[in-house]
Amino acid sequence: MELSSERVLAPLEMSQTVSQGGQPIDGDYESLPPHVSVTTHMTAGAVAGVLEHTVMYPVDSVKTRMQSLQPEPNAQYRGVYEALRRIIRTEGFLRPLRGLNITMMGAGPAHALYFACYERVKHSLSGVIKSGGNSHLANGVAGSVATVLHDAVMNPAEVVKQRMQMYKSPYRGLWDCVCKVTRTEGAGAFYRSYSTQLTMNIPFQAVHFITYETMQEWLNPHRHYHPGTHIVSGAAAGAISAAITTPLDVCKTLLNTQENVALSSMNISGHLSGMANTFRTVYKLGGVAAFFKGVQARVIYQMPSTAIAWSVYEFFKYFLTKQEARPASRNGK
Repeated sequence: MELSSERVLAPLEMSQTVSQGGQPIDGDYESLPPHVSVTTHMTAGAVAGVLEHTVMYPVDSVKTRMQSLQPEPNAQYRGVYEALRRIIRTEGFLRPLRGLNITMMGAGPAHALYFACYERVKHSLSGVIKSGGNSHLANGVAGSVATVLHDAVMNPAEVVKQRMQMYKSPYRGLWDCVCKVTRTEGAGAFYRSYSTQLTMNIPFQAVHFITYETMQEWLNPHRHYHPGTHIVSGAAAGAISAAITTPLDVCKTLLNTQENVALSSMNISGHLSGMANTFRTVYKLGGVAAFFKGVQARVIYQMPSTAIAWSVYEFFKYFLTKQEARPASRNGK
């Protein structure tokens, strides 16, 4: 089915939204009129987050394995496609999807908070800094604040997910992993990488949002609903942010998985903790190159994932805002 380009490029018909006083008000779906509820952003964010994490999940599984600092011979991969093909052939068709259930459970509420917080903080700061105009500082700060909330929800899910993605994972399933980690390492294990995750995700999201908003200024200056620009802007933002923050992602993976072979080779007893210790361990095990293990898989995962997240989020924001605007239009007649 083909879509008319005029329909795709058309702005949301909110420019003629009628206020309670009967006067038309200017704006489109980006202008966040007062009647748009937080629920709109939370619903759009939740759907976008779940899709973002699920569509490219097999590549994320490959990334976790490729970031292993001392992988077993059967878990050494030359590239993303070769890794996926071998995992499916030797471990089963569904093996790359292991851990997807906990990811979906965490992604919905985490992204609902993430996008709702981002929109509110961005527009509050933009009103102060640039009198309502687009501000890169406001975008960066909003993205960083939203990340703190997002990671507080998502970090435990990340720990379980990555342990289940590992080669020869000892866990039978989600609850088996949660119970064993809690019993052997304590509840704190689920937040052992939180500081590293924040250190990674705050610059990731700051670069991500600044890149996205800058691309939108170039490609879609009038901020109409235009799926193509949201996809391109999201993909560019995801790729740049992912590449820049890969060293921190490698450290996060080591903290989450507590890779036994690597830690044993360094004579580390107990559990590795602390970002500084993790940086030293990664460097001793593989030098500078170790900090970029899995960068290809990370970029391949983030480009379409971020493009999906933004395009779905912008569509739902467009759709839900339009639905909320109809009662106001009818009441104004």
